[in-house]
Amino acid sequence: MGDSAAAASLASLGTWDVPAGVASQLSRIMRPDDANVAGNVHGGTILKMIEEAGAIISTRHCNSQNGERCVAALARVERTDFLSPMCIGEVAHVSAGITYTSKHSVEVQVNVMSENILTGTKKLTNKATLWYVPLSLKNVDKVLEVPPVVYSRQEQEEEGRKRYEAQKLERMETKWRNGDIVQPVLNPEPNTVSYSQSSLIHLVGPSDCTLHGFVHGGVTMKLMDEVAGIVAARHCKTNIVTASVDAINFHDKIRKGCVITISGRMTFTSNKSMEIEVLVDADPVVDNSQKRYRAASAFFTYVSLSQEGKPLPVPQLVPETEDEKKRFEEGKGRYLQMKAKRQGQAEPQP
Repeated sequence: MGDSAAAASLASLGTWDVPAGVASQLSRIMRPDDANVAGNVHGGTILKMIEEAGAIISTRHCNSQNGERCVAALARVERTDFLSPMCIGEVAHVSAGITYTSKHSVEVQVNVMSENILTGTKKLTNKATLWYVPLSLKNVDKVLEVPPVVYSRQEQEEEGRKRYEAQKLERMETKWRNGDIVQPVLNPEPNTVSYSQSSLIHLVGPSDCTLHGFVHGGVTMKLMDEVAGIVAARHCKTNIVTASVDAINFHDKIRKGCVITISGRMTFTSNKSMEIEVLVDADPVVDNSQKRYRAASAFFTYVSLSQEGKPLPVPQLVPETEDEKKRFEEGKGRYLQMKAKRQGQAEPQP
């Protein structure tokens, strides 16, 4: 679907004020291989579609003026909530709009709606904000300038600038605390961090990459969600679904031929939710000049569901080491902060 349909879709939800001419939409039906055994579509599948829509519109915009050709690379995904499960047979409509541009980055905001094509019922399932940077096709280490957009309201640019400065600060803070690695433990006890922690090792191939050889952000996010889902399922041994994803930061590009290790560990449990930290490390095995490095990191939140789709109590995590206890308290702080924010939004306005 085209720009006008996407802009109308975004505007109809009253979510974002999108400048004219910088919106687009893509749609596809959900298949059995997109979902878990209970028929719920994987959060990673939705994240991959969100990133594809963002990459298309930001790359298109960054090449809208004469100059050096480029491709938009994903730098960060803000927190996104999975508002409603999507099921096999439903159609996902992903609407993307550019809402702010800085000198070297593009903010893209996305809505995902599910449609039951038998009944015509539609519902909002996701809202997400992504940040892209344009990389030169001649030199992927060179960041190009972004063409400006024309804002429909005077306040729009100032509001976008505030969001830009906030995410820039958070990215810097996250990078400083990203030295951890997940180590295996022999014969761990149930409900401990070690019991459910999981890792996936993946060789980056051509199908994972852009035309000039680095991994699509959506591919990385899909693998991260897969590992987080394994951790959650091991911990509670029930059907689990993605409830939300905290900010995903992409610290460095992952090139074709790298071996990536995606590691996940439980950090916090409330009565009905689980927070899982996911770390992505890249090992350039064919390049001896570069060492293993941290490529991406995020926190995923999962909930446990019964066969009828009702939330179930979650077994409480048993942190053992001082580091695990510290991460548990940090996770509890994030949980309480988000809970207070949701309650504040739910209160009726005077």
